[in-house]
Amino acid sequence: MSERNLASRRLRRGLAAIGALALTVGLAALSGGTASATTQIAQQAKHHKPQPHGRFGIVPMRSASTASTASAASRVHTFSPESGGTGGPLNYGGGPVQHNVQVYLVFWGNQWDSDSNGVESYMQNLFSGLGTSSDSWSTVTSQYTDSSGSGPTFGGAVLAGTWVDDAGAAPQSAAQSDIAAEAENGVSHFGITPTNDTQIVVLSPSGTNPDGFPNSGFCAWHDYDGTVSYTNMPYVLDAGSSCGANSVSNQLDGFSIVEGHEYAESMTDPQPSSGWVASDGEEDGDLCAWYNLGSVSLSTGSFAMQPTWSNSANGCAMSG
Repeated sequence: MSERNLASRRLRRGLAAIGALALTVGLAALSGGTASATTQIAQQAKHHKPQPHGRFGIVPMRSASTASTASAASRVHTFSPESGGTGGPLNYGGGPVQHNVQVYLVFWGNQWDSDSNGVESYMQNLFSGLGTSSDSWSTVTSQYTDSSGSGPTFGGAVLAGTWVDDAGAAPQSAAQSDIAAEAENGVSHFGITPTNDTQIVVLSPSGTNPDGFPNSGFCAWHDYDGTVSYTNMPYVLDAGSSCGANSVSNQLDGFSIVEGHEYAESMTDPQPSSGWVASDGEEDGDLCAWYNLGSVSLSTGSFAMQPTWSNSANGCAMSG
């Protein structure tokens, strides 16, 4: 389906939803049920609240032509076409960046109750280490300031909450709007009012196909739904080495490489593409995707990561 036809269909659906709500109000007023109608409208508005508008910072599946690894001692690398982009610099678009990032992990579906690969603890350990004094990887992003003159700062673990949403099964083939809705479910569960510093990571369980994964050619992406920055994080181990399994240390490498990519981009461009973006639309993770992978040592363990683009180094950097 063309982008124009897709946009037209979404517009028609939106107009139909508005008409249905207006009809509900009118009928309720005629029957004296104004209070009930108001409650119904609020519930429907909440249900339709997420407004996904794109897929940003897409991590493409890895190919032999982009596979490149290097010693963690080699901390900064001048840009190479192997990194998958046209190079920096990143340019500021006038929008927000995240200052005191807070990451909330949502493990979607009761399928997680029987996961035996240790993904939950791996991801919690990753984000319990990121942001701490042991983390020099995240600080590459601190150079990217917004109109306030401030960029990301780190004074402790960025993990703000974890929830296994196991009241039911995650859908087999979630659409982008479903993923955005689950991010909003996370907002409600954690009882937070999202700010520009909030990231919700929606992790789908093994065997599911969120937004067509793995046949859509991506490993993950992030977006902003009008309320919160969120990431679609599929069960990348299902895609094996195409999404990073065993590329540095072990089969879970892809989870930290891919989600690290989205975490960095959500900090520097939380409302795409109003933050820091290259002239071709790529973000700080995109410019270095699958390039010179290495291990990052945190207080909670060692994790496989990719570098991110550094304007100050004019290349892909593993520390800042």
